[in-house]
Amino acid sequence: MELPVKAPVSGGQKTSYRLETKNLSYKLCSKLDELDFIYCGGTPRRAPKFILRDVNCAASPGEITAIAGPSGAGKTTLLEILAGKIPSCKVSGQVLVNSQPMNAKHFRRLSGFVTQDDSLFPLLTVKETLLYSALLRLPGGRKEAASRVRRLLKELGLEHVSDSRIGEGSDWGISGGERRRVSIGVDLVHDPAVVFIDEPTSGLDSASALHVATLLKSMVLNQGKTIVLTIHQPSFRILELFDRLVLLSNGYAVHDGSLHFLEERLRFSGHQIPLHVNVLEFSIDVIESLSKQNSVSLNNQCPHEIRHNEGHIARTLYFNNHQEKPLCYPNSILEEVSILGQRFCSNIFRTKQLFVARVIQALVAGLILGTIFLNVGKKTGQVALQTRIGFFAFSLTFLLSSSTEGLPIFLQERRILMRETSRGAYRVSSYVLSNTLIFLPFLLMVALLYSTPVYWLVGLRMSIYGFLYFSLVVWMVILMSNSFVACFSALVPNFIMGTSVISGLMGSFFLFSGYFITKSKIPSYWVFMHYLSLFKYPFECFLINEYGGEQGNERCLVYDKGRCNLYGSGFLRQQGLKDSQKWSNLAVMLGFIIGYRVLCFVILWFRCYRRR
Repeated sequence: MELPVKAPVSGGQKTSYRLETKNLSYKLCSKLDELDFIYCGGTPRRAPKFILRDVNCAASPGEITAIAGPSGAGKTTLLEILAGKIPSCKVSGQVLVNSQPMNAKHFRRLSGFVTQDDSLFPLLTVKETLLYSALLRLPGGRKEAASRVRRLLKELGLEHVSDSRIGEGSDWGISGGERRRVSIGVDLVHDPAVVFIDEPTSGLDSASALHVATLLKSMVLNQGKTIVLTIHQPSFRILELFDRLVLLSNGYAVHDGSLHFLEERLRFSGHQIPLHVNVLEFSIDVIESLSKQNSVSLNNQCPHEIRHNEGHIARTLYFNNHQEKPLCYPNSILEEVSILGQRFCSNIFRTKQLFVARVIQALVAGLILGTIFLNVGKKTGQVALQTRIGFFAFSLTFLLSSSTEGLPIFLQERRILMRETSRGAYRVSSYVLSNTLIFLPFLLMVALLYSTPVYWLVGLRMSIYGFLYFSLVVWMVILMSNSFVACFSALVPNFIMGTSVISGLMGSFFLFSGYFITKSKIPSYWVFMHYLSLFKYPFECFLINEYGGEQGNERCLVYDKGRCNLYGSGFLRQQGLKDSQKWSNLAVMLGFIIGYRVLCFVILWFRCYRRR
C-alpha cells in the first residue's frame, strides 16, 4: 500500500512532543517485599526485582517508536512509564517531554493510551462507540462530535461497518482487526499529539496486523504524531514501517535506534543474518551478545542519527510547576450525566438478558406467587397468619436476590470506567450518579409489574393506599439490592468472588432479619448484624402496612370459640413494632441506598485514581 508523503512536524500549529528517558529504573516492591528487605547483619535478605534498569531511549514526533523484546523484558512497563500511568515517585531516573520533566496528570490528558485488550461495549455500534467517546472528550456539543466521528471513520477505514455492533468473540459483530481499529479510534477521537499502543497487532492475522500498522504510519506522516507502541514478533513488512526500535532484554535497553543501525550492530558483533529471517527476530535470538556490548560507545558512532531526529523538533515549553493549570473536564457534571445516561440506556435496552428477562421474571413471579398464596390475606387463624408472614419473607428473598444478575454488567463497565476516567473523559461521580438515575425508572417498572398481580391475588389489605405503600417498599427493596450489588461489584476482583460474597452476605442478612430468631434471642455480639440486615426494615414495613393503622385495631387475626384472641394491632405489639416505624424504616432503607452508592463511589474513585 502506497503511503502519503511525510508532512513536516513543525509546520502546523499543534505542539509536537519528544519523549526521552534518562537512566530510568523501576522495581517491584510490595508490602511483603519491604519486609523481606530487612537487613540482617548488614546484608539484605534478597535483592529487589528490577523491571527496568538504566534505560535511555527517545521517541520523536513524526515517527513510530517500537518497543520490542522477549516476554518479560519490561516492554509494557516502559510504555506505561512513558505514558505517565506509573508515578514518577516510584521510578528512578527521568522522563522528559520536550526536555522538561513530565507532568503526568496533564500528559495523560493530551495523550492517548490504547490497551492490549479491547474494552468496548459489545452492544453499541462502531459509530455510537466513537460518538460517545467524542461527546465525553471534546467540547462543542453533538455537532462537533459527529463531525469528528465522520472524519475518524474515514481515516480508520471503518465506514462500511459504522452501523454494525461491536460484538464479542467470533460469533457475531465486527472482525478482530476492525475491533482493534475501533479501540485505537476511541483514543484518537480527541486528536492527541502522542499515542501509546500496547501490542496493536496482538491476536490479529497478518493482513489485519499490516492494515493496523499502515494506519499508524499514515498518522505519523500526515499529522506528525508521536506514536510509541510495544510489539512482540512483527512481520518483515510491519517492521519496515517503524522509524525507531527500542530493544529490551532483562530490563536493559540493548538497542535504541533505527532498524538499519541494529543490522550494523549485529554485523559488528560477528553475526550473519540468515535469509528469510527478519532483523528483530534474529536479534532477539542473539540478544545476549548485544547486551554485552557497550551501547553508549556504539551510539556515539552514529551521532548523526540522533542529531537528525532532534533537528525536526519544535522546542516548545512543556507544563511546569509554576505554570500548571487546574485540571478541567470537557463537559459539566450535568452534561456528563446526560451522555453517560444515554449510553447506559442503550446498553440496558439491548441487553435482553437484563431487560426482557427481568421484566418477564417480575411479572411471572408475581402471577405465580399470587396463585400459590391465593386469597390467603382474607383468611383468619394462626395458620393463615403464619402463611402471610412466610409470603412476606419469601417475597423479600426473591426481590433481594434477583438483582445479582447485574453483577457481570457492572464488572464489565468497571473496566471501561477505569480506562476512560484515567484519560480525563469524565468524573467518577458523574458515572455513579447517571447509573443511579437510569436505574430508578427501570426498577420502578419492575416493582410495579411484580406488585400489581401479587398484591390483589394474595388478598392483602384491600385499599389503594395499602397497595401504593406495598409497591413503594418493593421499589425501595429492589433499589437497595441494586445499590448493594453495585457497591460490591466495585470492590470484588471478579464475577466468581462477587457472587460468593454477595450470596453469603444476603444469606446473613436473612438470618439476622428477625424472621428466624427474634432480636432478643440474638447474642449481643451479633446484634449489629440485625440492624445492618437489608431484610429487617422492609419486612417490618410489610407487617405494619398489613396489620397497622386504624384498620389493625378492628381486624381480627385469630378467633377462638367465636371470640377474637388477636387483633392486628396486638400482633404488632407482640413483634415490638409501632405504626411510626412505617416511615422511619423507609428512611433507613433510603439511607442504605444512598450509603451503598456513596461507598461505591469511594471504592471506584480509589480504584480509578490509585497509582501502580
